[in-house]
Amino acid sequence: MKLRFVSVTDVPALLSVYSCYIPTTVTFEYALPGVEEFTKRVASISQTYPYLVLEETSTVLGYAYAHPIAERAAYGWGVELSVYLHPDIVGQGFGKKLYQTLIDLLRLQGVRTVYGLVASPNPGSEGLHRSLGFRLMGVQQNAGYKNGRWVDLLWFEKPIAPYVLNPTPVVPVGTLPPEQVQAAILAHFP
Repeated sequence: MKLRFVSVTDVPALLSVYSCYIPTTVTFEYALPGVEEFTKRVASISQTYPYLVLEETSTVLGYAYAHPIAERAAYGWGVELSVYLHPDIVGQGFGKKLYQTLIDLLRLQGVRTVYGLVASPNPGSEGLHRSLGFRLMGVQQNAGYKNGRWVDLLWFEKPIAPYVLNPTPVVPVGTLPPEQVQAAILAHFP
């Protein structure tokens, strides 16, 4: 398995993986976004945050990314993590490795807290978050309506860096020293 940063040329392959989740409550989207819309999302997120692609022999098998938890400036040091794996590789530890890599990169960027939002029930994702030291901070009851039922949303959080006064702004992932980025990736995907 190889881990690398996303390219907009990956969008069709990412959509193929994401399409497996549209019928489920893992995502609250009802319909698969089009290539143009998804390309805009990828481009916007990857300007600042890690957007990672997991592949084997040039076949995309999953992806993970971080994005702002909220819009206001004071939220700038917190991000939500998302990971999507092809169903054939779920349960093999790749989600955990992707999360660990994201967290290492985000720490280098200056992020202080990472969040995971999990539609419930989802024992696999709940277990993943707990195994990585996330704590359940609350339940947003009946947060979404999908597949003929109301779905609760579990909010997990994990501090990843000290909460210093006057923190420096989060730096774009593309400005990190390449050797630090490579070390973060190789720590989980040697």
